[in-house]
Amino acid sequence: MDLLDLRRQIDEIDAGIVELYEKRMDISRQVAEYKIETGKKVFDKVREEEKLRSVKALTHSEFNSTGIGELFEQIMSVSRKLQYRMLTEQCGSGKLPFIKVDSLDTGKARVVFQGAEGAYSQAAMMQYFGDQVNSFHVETFRDAMIAIDEGRADFAVLPIENSTAGIVSEIYDLLVEFENYIVGEQIIRIEHCLMAVPGTKLEEIKRVYSHPQSLMQSARFLSEYNWQQISMQNNAFAAQKVSGDQDREQAAIASETAAKLYGLQVLVKGVNHSQTNSTRFIIVTNQKIFLEKAKKVSICFEVPHESGSLYHMLSHFIYNHLNMNKIESRPIEGRNWEYRFFIDFDGNLSDSSVRNALRGLREEAINMRILGNY
Repeated sequence: MDLLDLRRQIDEIDAGIVELYEKRMDISRQVAEYKIETGKKVFDKVREEEKLRSVKALTHSEFNSTGIGELFEQIMSVSRKLQYRMLTEQCGSGKLPFIKVDSLDTGKARVVFQGAEGAYSQAAMMQYFGDQVNSFHVETFRDAMIAIDEGRADFAVLPIENSTAGIVSEIYDLLVEFENYIVGEQIIRIEHCLMAVPGTKLEEIKRVYSHPQSLMQSARFLSEYNWQQISMQNNAFAAQKVSGDQDREQAAIASETAAKLYGLQVLVKGVNHSQTNSTRFIIVTNQKIFLEKAKKVSICFEVPHESGSLYHMLSHFIYNHLNMNKIESRPIEGRNWEYRFFIDFDGNLSDSSVRNALRGLREEAINMRILGNY
């Protein structure tokens, strides 16, 4: 047999596969109609596992058994997605208890940020809410979450990601722990400055204080000096300490705003080695709301601890033509080597494609939560 003849035979077989696939999907539509009428769930894990075992048993080699298993997993996955779409079209999107609003009510809002006066969180807050915002600050990220959870603040401004240092993992964990939701974001450029008591010279410094991420972002500069590096909860706290101690052996790495606020002298500007260093802050509230013009959805979920489970979850974005722009994982407390996944993707909760994807994820993932649409 020559190659052209072999290819012709493959084309004939493929045409037959397509014809059988379309017949199968037509029956899947009928199955969906039955499930809609009876209220039966789309995803039947036991039935699918039985089906995979039976089709794999029809093959004549281990290689073909594995391949047919993968093929039928995909066929059944597409069948489920068709059924989810029909459910959404005929029955609505299910429970998405988020209220769409034209704008955030920020006029008389009280906003909390973590840190001290002069923190980058304060700068992000003022960029988002304006200079006249009614605000207060707390010591920890948890304190900020508690403040909006209890209603003492309407919104909190929290750093979630830095372009150089990566995610702020504690914020991800707190988003799971508290029933608070993301309604906005603000990105600000970060320029760290080395500051000390006025009149201090570089050769006098023995200790430098800052947040661990700021110390890491300034590692190239700090490597030139044999200074003790001491971590603080916040850059502004570091500036506040150096100002209060009035010790020329101490310096802080913080913003130029913090230096002015605490009466410190900037010795070196831009000590962070990246000139494009930025931090993304999220705006969080305890209300389940989303803006009409929101363009990004954040969710989290867990998956069964088995091969291919994450792949099947991500297929819901592909099938619904949704652009996933971020995925992170965090270990699940008390369950070794199991992880919770956090995903950001483009879309609005009003979009049918988003609702289809979320319906599928809610059915198949474990503990899926919408963290916000903003």
